[in-house]
Parts: sequence; structure tokens; C-alpha cells
Amino acid sequence: MKPYDLLIIGGGTAGLVAAVGAAGQGARTLLVERDRTGGDCLWTGCVPSKALLTVAEHAHIARSSGELGVHAGEVSVDFTAAMAHVKASIATIEPHDSPDRLRSEGIEVRTGTARFVGPQTVEVDGDRIRFRHAMIATGATPVIPPLPGLADVDALTSETLWDLTDLPGRLVVLGGGPIGSELGQAFGRLGSDVTIVEMAPTIIPREEPEAAAVLTAQLTAEGVQVLASTTARRVETDEDGTTHLVVSPSDADDGVAERAIPFDQILVAVGRKPSTGDLGLDVAGVELTDRGAIAVDGRLRTSNPRIFAGGDATMLLPFTHVASTHGATVVQNALFGLRASVDHQRIPWVTFTDPEVARIGLSAAEARERFGDDIAVRTSPHGKLDRAVTSGRTEGFAQLVGDDKGRIVGATIVGPRAGEGIGEVAAWMANGAKLGRITRTTHAYPTWSADLADASLQELRVGLERLKPATRILLWARRLLRR
Repeated sequence: MKPYDLLIIGGGTAGLVAAVGAAGQGARTLLVERDRTGGDCLWTGCVPSKALLTVAEHAHIARSSGELGVHAGEVSVDFTAAMAHVKASIATIEPHDSPDRLRSEGIEVRTGTARFVGPQTVEVDGDRIRFRHAMIATGATPVIPPLPGLADVDALTSETLWDLTDLPGRLVVLGGGPIGSELGQAFGRLGSDVTIVEMAPTIIPREEPEAAAVLTAQLTAEGVQVLASTTARRVETDEDGTTHLVVSPSDADDGVAERAIPFDQILVAVGRKPSTGDLGLDVAGVELTDRGAIAVDGRLRTSNPRIFAGGDATMLLPFTHVASTHGATVVQNALFGLRASVDHQRIPWVTFTDPEVARIGLSAAEARERFGDDIAVRTSPHGKLDRAVTSGRTEGFAQLVGDDKGRIVGATIVGPRAGEGIGEVAAWMANGAKLGRITRTTHAYPTWSADLADASLQELRVGLERLKPATRILLWARRLLRR
């Protein structure tokens, strides 16, 4: 058979977008998926987690509405119904990612395991297939740390969590990153006794420390125990059958200041690793990074110029919308020989806790390290935002970070719907706007996005303050001329 114009290994978001895009341009396209199309996002990531977070949010609102004079009475959660909502959400979206829909777009879909047997050849369950260009989009899987005793318990991950039929009474979440924080808060709101254990000094350690502080305060107020700067040492079971996670401060030696946290279920959320094993990458001439991810250049091309990679397999930014952008970029470069690239510094991401934590670009510390002390950080606390006051949600803030020339290079928003507001910053950054530019656009009142305008206005005020001496001289000169 003649070679495929684009052969794609992996039917997650990156692979699906690339396949639909290539077939739409008339390219002969083959998608090979060993399990089920849709990937992590559909089956175990974005879709089920956001569905569960929605149920948890409703439970929380019902419980806390008394603060606003609305009394709902005692709140109970039907966990079976909650998980039914999760599965219904998946079932509603699944047809869009199904093999039938892909075939209707002109894509050949094959279920099987692909392995490279040459620079331009793969083998799928014994059949050899040639390609002009290929894309690796095999995603990532949860990391299971070599913690003593962990293998002896039925530990949950973000992939197996969705098989639960009963709400855990006591849940330990190992890892306080976005996944651990989101799911920890969700199960706490559903009624579990939750403890989050994070080795770093704060949860969501990639974010601004102020954002982590706001989220920690919210989780603590809801009854979630947050143990930062804490290292898990081992899992052990008592004679009475009670299982514990033994922890101690991260800076302590083994056996020092240990404490045991009993649990019924433990959720492991310490990170993800790229799924790049057993692909025959060495035969194809595809190199890996030190982290085991597919090494790519700015055009997402691997060390084999015929092979591209995208999504979590590259570990560049492990988000669904990034994978989608990767898929579209590969189509442009593989089929048309363009030099399209992805600016990962201008892609936002969101931790969908409550409050949401939205981020784009550099943090204040990262900007200071890159540009020096002559940077601008403008923060608008939600205590001064009218929409936040009327909503009773004044704990958050919006922060803009500018480089030494005043251009926006980063932003963080903490609060309800922060994920919606960060898109505006992404648009300004894409156009190279300066900090004071946002305030020139009129924002509807009262809205959450007005916090960005207020942070931007602070930059204008600083500029005007600097101009005061010159302004006074100008006004004085004009008065003299009028005489």
C-alpha cells in the first residue's frame, strides 16, 4: 500500500485534532489507538472531574447559603447519583470523539498497538504500515511513587477513581497539585474527611504563593486538612485492620516527628509521566528528554524530521487545550511544510478549585529572575471589587506582571470564573500589550473582569504620578502665556 500522508499514534485530544485537520485537507490519514478514542480528557480527566466538581459545588452552595439568609436545611449527597451524572456527561460527549464520527470525517481508524520498525514504518499488530509523516500523541499516565506499603493497598489514581461506588469516609490525597487540590476539595464537599499531603511548602506550588494561600484558607474553612511541607514515609496497617499514611515534616529525618493519618482510601496525585515506552523510538531515531518525554523543537518536530509529537507525550504543558493547539500545529508543519510554532509562554491554564486559580505566562518571581528588579506587579484585591462584594467572595485577586518595558508577561487571577477572565489577558499578551492597555477597554459593571481593568489602572496611575512634575511645569507655563 502507498504510505499514509499522516499516521497518528494515540487518539486523545492532540491526535484527534491532528487527524480531523489532516483529513479535512484531503490527506490520507490513519489514527491508531490501542484502547478507546477520546483520551484522558474524555474518560478520566477534564470531563469526569468537572462533572464531579459541579455536583460538589451544588452541595457546598446548599450548605453555605445560610450566610446569605437562604436556609436549605440538612444537605445529603447521593454518591451513586453523583457518579451517574459523571458517567452521563462522558456518554453525552463521547460520540464526538468516537471512531464512527472520525470515519465520517474521512479518517481511517484502527484499534491496536503501534510500534516503529523503521524511520518511516510502523507495525500494528503484525501489519507493517508506511507513512510520509507521523505524529506521536500517546499521552501520559499517573506516577505511582515507590512508597513502602503503597502497593499493598488499593490506591486510587485519577484514572481509577471513577470506578468508585461508595463515597470514602476518610480520604488521603497524596499530592497537592491541581489534580489533588481539585479532587480533594470535591470529595470534601461531597462528605469525605479529606487530608491533602504535599511535599512542597504550599499546595499548587507552580502558582503564586498568594494564590496558594487563598486556596489553602478556603480548603481549611471547608474542613479539608492541608499538610504542606510534609513528606509521606510509608503506608502501614495496624493489627485491627486500620490503614495509615505515615508522614513527617519534609525537612525531618526518617522516624522524626512522624504522625499517622488513618484512611479508607488513598488517592495518588503526585504527577504524570509520558507514555513513551515500547514504541520502538530508538529504531525510528526519536530521542527522549531527561524526563522520558518526546523531545521536540519549536515546530513540534522530533529528532526524526518525518515524525512529530504533541500533547502530554511531550510534557511541555499538560493541558487539553495545549494538546489541541499541538494537533493543529502538526498538521500545518507536516502536510504543508510550514514553520508554525506554539508560544507556550502565552497559553493560560486553570486549576478548577473554588476559588479558581487561573494563570498565564510568568509569575512575579520568574519575571524578576528574567528581567531583574525593574518589573511591574499590579494587584487588584477582590475586597475592592464590587462584584466580589455583592457575591460575598472577596478572598481573591487579579495580578498583572510586566517586564522591564512594561509589557504584560504574566497574570494570575484567583476567584470565581477566573478561568474565563484569563482569556482576556491571553489576547492582550498575544498582541504585545503593555500593562496600562487593558484599562482603555470599557468593562461592563459589575463584572469579575473589572479586576483586570483595576490592576491595569494602577499602572496608569503610577505613570501619571511620574509625570506630575512635568505636568505642573506645563500648567505653570500655560498660565504665564495667558497673562
